[in-house]
Amino acid sequence: MADSNSIDPRNGFCSTTKTFRSLRPPAPLPPPSQPLSITEYTLSLLQSNGAFSYSTDFLIDSATGHRLSYAEFIRQVHSLSASLVNKFHLHTKNRVALIISPTSFHIPVIYFSLLHLGVTISPVNPVSTKSELTDLIRLSNPVIAFATSSVADKLPSSLPLTTIIIDSPEFHSMLRNSKPNFSHVKVDQSNTAAILYSSGTTGRIKGVELTHRNFIALTSATYHNKFMKYENAPEPEPQPVSLFPIPLFHVFGMFMLIRATSVGQTLVLMERFDFSNMLKAVERYKVTYMAVSPPLVVAMAKSDLVPKYDLSSLVMVGCGGAPLGKEMAKGFKARFPHLDIIQGFGMTETAGGVTGMISPDECEHYGSAGRLSCNMEAKIVDPETSEALSPMQHGELWLRGPLTMKGYVGDKEATAATIDSEGWLKTGDLCYFDYDGFLFVVDRLKELIKYKAYQVPPAELERYLQSIPEVVDAAVIPYPDEEAGQIPMAYVVRKPGSKISEAQIMEIIAKQVSPYKKIRKVAFINAIPKTPAGKILRRELVKLALSSASSKL
Repeated sequence: MADSNSIDPRNGFCSTTKTFRSLRPPAPLPPPSQPLSITEYTLSLLQSNGAFSYSTDFLIDSATGHRLSYAEFIRQVHSLSASLVNKFHLHTKNRVALIISPTSFHIPVIYFSLLHLGVTISPVNPVSTKSELTDLIRLSNPVIAFATSSVADKLPSSLPLTTIIIDSPEFHSMLRNSKPNFSHVKVDQSNTAAILYSSGTTGRIKGVELTHRNFIALTSATYHNKFMKYENAPEPEPQPVSLFPIPLFHVFGMFMLIRATSVGQTLVLMERFDFSNMLKAVERYKVTYMAVSPPLVVAMAKSDLVPKYDLSSLVMVGCGGAPLGKEMAKGFKARFPHLDIIQGFGMTETAGGVTGMISPDECEHYGSAGRLSCNMEAKIVDPETSEALSPMQHGELWLRGPLTMKGYVGDKEATAATIDSEGWLKTGDLCYFDYDGFLFVVDRLKELIKYKAYQVPPAELERYLQSIPEVVDAAVIPYPDEEAGQIPMAYVVRKPGSKISEAQIMEIIAKQVSPYKKIRKVAFINAIPKTPAGKILRRELVKLALSSASSKL
């Protein structure tokens, strides 16, 4: 047990245990033994808000302007729950439902309904191929699938599933059940709420099991540690309106959906992302908050389209999914001085956000991912010696607390390799905490470039590249070299009309980094391949680089 005198009040570092404690006030959690689904918990927070009105718009379709109120949403959740129980007997615990669909009004209804029944949801990317879906289905073993008619034929016939077509008259009738009566289902907080899939950027895809308790803890943390600027907003405070360009099948989109519901926000949904349509939606619906990935922050800081739209309603932009460089954060703030950009860190294995910012002062720590969330502990561990490190020292980030996953479904070996016997989850990210308790993400450990005896973080070089005015986007990969082992190679997307050369780019970067970090090869590309969350698909670029090299032989 740590002595409170050994905990540094500036950063939460305990010199006795070599762990970092959260500086946030603890968020209340229900007793673990209390049966409670994340649906029940979220709606209880919503209903406890005395200023909330059920007539408030919950969902808005950004393309059509169609709206769904909170009253209608809750009615549809209960109606669908009753239909699923009565027609499909879908109220047995530990059953899994696969969901493959673009973002639409139906997805939040399906999520909250299934979670209310204790059914595990397993949403997947609708652009997944048949072979990818086959692998995911074997991981999660669903008994039922929800799919749109446009993607239902991707479901493998070799693995028969009861399939509900979301855009069919039959499904619409399930949302209009006039007598939504069924026996209440008791859901244990320890039950699996969702099986989400790790991105697969650094290995094979794994199914991450997240419990109702995980989502309850995250929702409580974000609900009770609100961003302070809203508390000081002038009266009458405008209805918070969030725009969701992040897909709902991703953990970032899912936890932001649950959080927004708990506080009664209005959500503007985009079925397909388009940058100009995103700006148009902000102007049209007076969006106050937007959750984005770093590439969108870069685009907003540099795009010539931005001045064509009225974005004055925006108060905050939340950024996560990948590191955002200090220079790019400053560039964004220079263009939008009235906006606070909230950075955070999270992963699928932690149900989303683990660190973040809750005040304008914290937002000024550019390049940081914020401070540790309430109820969480962290360690920075030397990857070679397993020694726990102090503030300002670089090592692997380990996390422990109510946000850490149950494990990888059907993969005890991978679970044991990620979560140790004391409950510490090894993130695989090279990070450090500064003297004020702010987390800085350096890069993925597995993605460090080994130049001679030195380790070069690609993300650091990417931040420098993105600060070049003529560069729209960039990615850095390891390129094989006989003498050095690996050299940093950059793929660069130039601004339209730019003729900046390979030599010019390498010279600009060389002036900003140590000699061993120099970029030694540059190729130009139309777009950087990324996951829906904005993470760079480096393996695809490595294959491209190697195939280009072999074709020249």
